[in-house]
Amino acid sequence: MAAATPLPVAELIARHQDTLDRAVAAAGSRDYWSPYPEFPKAYGENAAADGKAAFDALLGREFALPGHPDGGEPVTGEASPYGIDMGIAYPHAEPDALLAALEAARPAWAKADPAARAAVCLEILARINARSHEFAQAVMHTTGQAYGMAFQAGGPHAQDRGVEAVAYAYAEQTRLPRSAQWTKPQGKRDPLVMTKEFTAVPRGTALLIGCNTFPTWNGYPGLFASLATGNGVLVKPHPRAVLPLALTVRIAREVLAEAGFDPNLICLAAEHEGSAIAQVLAVRPEVKLIDYTGSTGFGDWLEDNARQAQVYTEKAGVNTVVVDSTDDYRGMLNNLAFSLSLYSGQMCTTPQNLLIPRTGIRTEDGERSYEQVVTDLAAAIDGLLGDDARAAAILGAVVNPGVLQRSAAAAGGELGELALAPRVVASPEFPGATIRTPALVKADADKPDDLSRILVECFGPIAFAVAVESTAAAVELLHRTTVEHGAMTAGAYTTDPEVETALIDACLDAGVSLSLNLTGGVYVNQTAAFSDLHGTGANPAANSAYSDAAFVANRFRTVEIRK
Repeated sequence: MAAATPLPVAELIARHQDTLDRAVAAAGSRDYWSPYPEFPKAYGENAAADGKAAFDALLGREFALPGHPDGGEPVTGEASPYGIDMGIAYPHAEPDALLAALEAARPAWAKADPAARAAVCLEILARINARSHEFAQAVMHTTGQAYGMAFQAGGPHAQDRGVEAVAYAYAEQTRLPRSAQWTKPQGKRDPLVMTKEFTAVPRGTALLIGCNTFPTWNGYPGLFASLATGNGVLVKPHPRAVLPLALTVRIAREVLAEAGFDPNLICLAAEHEGSAIAQVLAVRPEVKLIDYTGSTGFGDWLEDNARQAQVYTEKAGVNTVVVDSTDDYRGMLNNLAFSLSLYSGQMCTTPQNLLIPRTGIRTEDGERSYEQVVTDLAAAIDGLLGDDARAAAILGAVVNPGVLQRSAAAAGGELGELALAPRVVASPEFPGATIRTPALVKADADKPDDLSRILVECFGPIAFAVAVESTAAAVELLHRTTVEHGAMTAGAYTTDPEVETALIDACLDAGVSLSLNLTGGVYVNQTAAFSDLHGTGANPAANSAYSDAAFVANRFRTVEIRK
């Protein structure tokens, strides 16, 4: 392994101080801000081609991580939902070797100043950002996201979330002064005088358990919150989405080495098919922090069994939209159609249940019956996705067999009466891609079979148009669904101030963030770093939020020395 070019930490601090200051300020103001352009063309005329070439150069080869623990059969089997044979072999090491390397690397990083750690993290993110087109290819071909979405969500928007976590981590670690003079008057006697020092002490090794759909967007908050607070990080990617996090680990190791730290502060735990290494690692005594995005079943297992660790989970939920009334009917339909179609509904924030009074809704052009609303929404989805090339750019590819099976079940009428049947989309660019349009299924909240069906997450391109007795019944069902089953998002359309108040009260009580009357270019399944919180930690879908102070503050402890 060639020696790394030295990169003085003082130089890194100076290089990234402005970004850190602006990130901390943005997290306080909650207005729009981003250090990274979100448009692909902003990265240079040849950046897209260079990124594609860099991605192609990774295919069919061993993925090099110089100095990384090794010693087993390389991990292979990653396949693109677009039908491309990836053939990448990742280094494999046993848990003992990985954890031993991390434990040896941690002390020097733990002793570093919070400003130094923040600067190193921001340098890592800056280098990742410079390779956003390469990451877009990696995200696209492991998650099934279309390229435009993979670039934004897997690139700059994910990087924003990483910077946000670093900013919160820095702010919380520096909330107390490093040193304080304590003087207590004693009347006629000399005062009591002490010097008190406060040091942020990291918890230990962190385990990041990555997800298939958003490996960087969901991975970077926990990764950089742990790293910036002085912890080592063991990255365990999803077996179908290794490359984006493997690239992240490689870049992080390069920066750490250049800054004079042991690169084994961050390691990759690639797993062979069926090895269940996450369960093994999660209960190791060395692991003190766990970040997890995925199924409710394994999230609950982690919370119940990884008792030695602070566990941050984002699990499954049932997202609901209440449709009461609108003054922009066409805008509402178009917004919902795009929200249901984006990435084939394979987002934890995609609406599932659209609650519509069976008596109809009010619009700027008069009343619309339940049947009319459902028919018009189906037509809006059909119109949005009528052209295959456009549809492929919005839908992306189906990420796993389970999603495809649910789509097929909907197509066969197993989930209820279809208002819009899913169809196969052919991608002009990727003939091997598996792409399906959304299914819109009718349901009735007063029918027990329908109610039991809609109260279970149906991940993928499937939405239920649910007839309810009234708007009040819809608000009550939104509240019940969120409290009992969790939700990452809630949405509503109303022009009635009393209904709006009832919706807000229900969402505050249930602990879910609410988006009201979205009819333009903002969608319920999108959130912006530094402004929007992703999740609340206040309902069963997640026990934490990206990002707030609670997401970072428990990753370290403050130890006091009195003199």
